[in-house]
Amino acid sequence: QVQLEEFGGGSVQPGGSLRLSCALSGNTEPINCMGWFRLTRGLQRERVATIYTMGRGSKYADFVKGRFTISLDSPNNTVDLQMTNLNPEDSAVYVCAAGHGNHCPDRNYYQYWGQGTQVNVSP
Repeated sequence: QVQLEEFGGGSVQPGGSLRLSCALSGNTEPINCMGWFRLTRGLQRERVATIYTMGRGSKYADFVKGRFTISLDSPNNTVDLQMTNLNPEDSAVYVCAAGHGNHCPDRNYYQYWGQGTQVNVSP
C-alpha cells in the first residue's frame, strides 16, 4: 500500500521560509510524478509544484515561481518543497502527491495523496 507522509508545516511570519518534506513508501510500481498541491478554500487541489522522477524537469504555479523550489531525493523516495518569501496568501494545507501518470502538472495523473500539512503565514 502506497503511503505519503508530509513533514514540516507550521507558522511563519510574512517574508519567512519553511521547508516541507514528503516521504513515499510502499510503492511496487514506478512512480513517474511527485508533487505538492494545496487545498483552496473550496477544497480544490491547486498545483504548487510538480516534478518528474525520471529527469524531465519540474513545473511551478505562477504564484510561486522564484519563491518555491521542489527537489527530489530519489534514493530516499522523498520530495521536498523549499518555500521562501512566504506571504499570507500562501496559507493553506499543503498536500504531497505521487502518481504513475506521464503529465505531472495535471493533478488527475496522481493516484496517491498524503493527509496534508498546514502552513500558516501571519504577522
